[in-house]
Amino acid sequence: MFQHSRLTEFLLGLFAATSILAPSAAHALGGDGDKVVARVVTFGGACEKCDLSGRRMSGAQILGANFSGAALVGSDMRSVRVLGANFSGADLSRADLTDSEMIGSNFSNANLSNARLRGVQARGVAFSSAIMVKADLRDTEAQGANFSRADLSSAQFNDTSLQGAVLSRVDGRGASFRDAALQGANLSSGRFDRAIFVDASMDGAVLNGGQFDGADFRDASLHRAALFGADLSGARNLDQDQINHACSDASTRLPKGLVPRTCRGVTPHWSPKAPPAPPAPPAPPRP
Repeated sequence: MFQHSRLTEFLLGLFAATSILAPSAAHALGGDGDKVVARVVTFGGACEKCDLSGRRMSGAQILGANFSGAALVGSDMRSVRVLGANFSGADLSRADLTDSEMIGSNFSNANLSNARLRGVQARGVAFSSAIMVKADLRDTEAQGANFSRADLSSAQFNDTSLQGAVLSRVDGRGASFRDAALQGANLSSGRFDRAIFVDASMDGAVLNGGQFDGADFRDASLHRAALFGADLSGARNLDQDQINHACSDASTRLPKGLVPRTCRGVTPHWSPKAPPAPPAPPAPPRP
């Protein structure tokens, strides 16, 4: 495996080289040199706590690499393939990961505030305890992803696939889940004050013990959703028909005029397909 210094020097040299290609060379490669060269780059190894902030990495493949604690603030990582890589504790604030693939990777405790992750493939990815304030995850595929204890305040999950995802104990205040697919997702003990669930599919989701003051549930589907111990007393646009299709009891706090509905049997859960196994990291070059 690459040593820290060797991989860092390699990456810095690579990204510097792609930024100084002559116009003729870029034209010969079929377009902008930064993007074309980066698309064919594949690397693994260790780059712990290295600083790649603001670097152009679009189209690169990162296989089994260790970027824990690394700084990638504002980096261009569009269409990057991140497979089985470790970005735990990394700073990716304001990074652009639009249309990237990050299957089987670890972003726990990472800073992804104001990051752009629109259209990302993130099935089964670990985002536990990550800081994702105002992150853009619209149109993302995140089935079975783990966001437990993450800060998702004011993040955007519109049209995002979150079936079977874990969002327990998150700070989701002001987050938008408009038209999101949350079937079987676990939102237990989360703070979702002022969150938007308009037109969201929440069938079989677990909202037990969650706080939803000012959350908007207009036209959200709650069939067999578990609401035990949830505080929905200040929720907006929640009607009796939605409650009749959900599962609640005396521990559920509902808006004035609504009454809980007891369910019998086990609440069904949507089981996502297991994410693919992370690929083995590439072999280091011979000295």
